[in-house]
Amino acid sequence: MKLNYINKIKANISIPTTKKSTNLLEGTYKSIYKGKSLNFENLREYTLNDDVKDIDWKSSSRTAHLLVKQFIAEKKHNIMLIMDTGRKMDADSEKNENKKELALYIAGTIGYIAIKNGDYVAMTYVKNNQVEFNSFKYNLYNLEEYLNKYAKVDNQKSSLKLNDVLKFVSKNIRKKMIIFVITDIDGLNNIEDSTLKKLSQVHDILFINIPDKLMNGSNIFDIQDEAYIPEFILNDKHLGEIEKNLREQMLNNTQSKLKKNNSFLVSISSKAEINNKIIELLEEHKYAAYY
Repeated sequence: MKLNYINKIKANISIPTTKKSTNLLEGTYKSIYKGKSLNFENLREYTLNDDVKDIDWKSSSRTAHLLVKQFIAEKKHNIMLIMDTGRKMDADSEKNENKKELALYIAGTIGYIAIKNGDYVAMTYVKNNQVEFNSFKYNLYNLEEYLNKYAKVDNQKSSLKLNDVLKFVSKNIRKKMIIFVITDIDGLNNIEDSTLKKLSQVHDILFINIPDKLMNGSNIFDIQDEAYIPEFILNDKHLGEIEKNLREQMLNNTQSKLKKNNSFLVSISSKAEINNKIIELLEEHKYAAYY
C-alpha cells in the first residue's frame, strides 16, 4: 500500500510554522499524558530546556534549588479519532478548504504523531447509517487504510448523528482512551450533556471544530438544500451579522459545556493552521491539571 495521505501529512508537518517546530509538535503530544496517564517518578534539577510549568515550587523552596517533576509512561496509549460525516462535510471551511479533506489532514496529523510515539490509533464514524469502528492499530499502513476508508464514505444524510457515535464508543469500547472528536458547530451542538459527562468520567476528550464558510461573497452552494444561496441573501449585511453572532453564541455555549466536563476545543479552518492549533489544544489539556 502506498502511503499517499501519510506522505502529504508528513510534508505538512514539516513545513516551518511561525512560532513552533515539528519537534515541539511531537514534544507537546508526549506531554498530553501529564497527570492522568503518567506516573510520577522523581524530582531533578531544572535545566534550560524544561518547561517552567513543570517546576515543583514547594520542593524547590525547601532545597533552595529549582526542581522539576519527572514522569514515566504507564504503557502504550489508545488514541481514538472520531470523525463527523454527512453532507455538511462536503462544504467549505471559513478559509475555503473542503471540510472533509481538512478533517482527513487533522486526523492524519494526530494519528501520525501518535504512531511515531508508539501509541495505538483507532477511527470511528458513521457509514451507511451505521457506526463504523476501525480497531486500534500501531503502524502507518493501518492509519493510511483508515484515512482512505473515511475519504470514501458517501456523505449522504443519516439518521445517526455525532452524539450516537459518542454513545457507541462509550458503550462498546472498554479501553481507556484519549479521544479526538473532529466535527463542526452543528456536530458540537448535537452532543448531549449526559453523553459527554459519561465519556469524560473515563476518558480524556479533545474537540476540533471546523468552522463553516460564512454566507458572504458570491456563488455559495448550500449543501443541505442542494442549491445556490440567492445573491440578495448573501449581500444582506444585517443577515450576515445575525449569522455571525449566532455561530459565536453556539460556540461559546459549547465551550462552556465542554469545560464543565474537563474537555477542550480549538477551531481549525485550514491546513496551514493544523500544527499550531493542535499544539494549542494539547497544551490546554496538559496544564488544566495545574489549576
